[in-house]
Amino acid sequence: MSTATAVLTGAGRRLGTGAPVYALLVVLLAALAITEPGFYEPDSFLAFIKRAAPLVILAAGQYLVIVSGGFDLSVGAVVTAGVVAAAEFYGSFPDAPWVLVTAGLLAAGAVVGLVNGLITTRLRVPSFITTLGMMLILEGAVFYWTGGSPQGTLPEAFRAFGRGTAGGWLPWAVLACLAVGAAAWWLMRSDFGRTLIATGDSERAAALAGVRVPRVRTLAFLGSGVAAALAAVLVAGFSGVSAQAGRGLEFEAITAVVLGGVILGGGRGSVVAAMAGAFSLQALFTLLNLQGVSGALESTVQGFIVIAAVGLGAADYGRLRRRRTPEESA
Repeated sequence: MSTATAVLTGAGRRLGTGAPVYALLVVLLAALAITEPGFYEPDSFLAFIKRAAPLVILAAGQYLVIVSGGFDLSVGAVVTAGVVAAAEFYGSFPDAPWVLVTAGLLAAGAVVGLVNGLITTRLRVPSFITTLGMMLILEGAVFYWTGGSPQGTLPEAFRAFGRGTAGGWLPWAVLACLAVGAAAWWLMRSDFGRTLIATGDSERAAALAGVRVPRVRTLAFLGSGVAAALAAVLVAGFSGVSAQAGRGLEFEAITAVVLGGVILGGGRGSVVAAMAGAFSLQALFTLLNLQGVSGALESTVQGFIVIAAVGLGAADYGRLRRRRTPEESA
């Protein structure tokens, strides 16, 4: 077996099943059904998925970066900037087609992701520092632009994607979530997905196998930027205009990904499990809210989840690496 084939085959095996997070999600959904008997009524359950959709989409984008060996701390700021930019734009051009504005936001998200990727791969700046800097740049730009109080309103046609329904019952946000999930699943089963996993597992081995590592990692950041921009459209429709619209979402997305069993540092994890982690996190917050627990404790809960999930995942990954066959280690 050639080096390239061995590396990519090993990457395919390291996609992971994510069984623990699926079990956790089932337990949380069962607890919600007991706590709130009407939770599984169609309107209530679809409303839950609609609330979770932005985080699920962010988790899918964040997964691409983390599994390739990086971090993207800028996604929350991209969400905030997208919401504010849309409101300011409509304040000046109230009749602008929503399709055009949405396409513009997605393009802007792609540019932010591309810049993050190029700085990380070409200038060799650690992704943590690159995206932290981008987060601060975007947050500062939004504050300077708006003075902390965004102006303008979002027309109903634009907000319909985040709060409206298709056919009078199925939220567009749910459809967007399903579409992103299907696309991410297909992508990670493709050759690109395997090279992404291989890059996160061992950059040197991937490069020796012929993988264009800078290109793969840059595309991962680009995907994360587009996902953040799409989440901004949903958040704008669901929550309206706010200079705090995306604050903290970057940490929630990272929490969701590690809860899904994805190893920080890259090389192992399933995108479906990462998205299930986002649903689990949303279910946990909903359950805590129904139990009357203060929302101020959400950050504390996230901190415990990250420490526990990363610790358990790292230990499990260490055992797996020690059991790898000589062929997989080639």
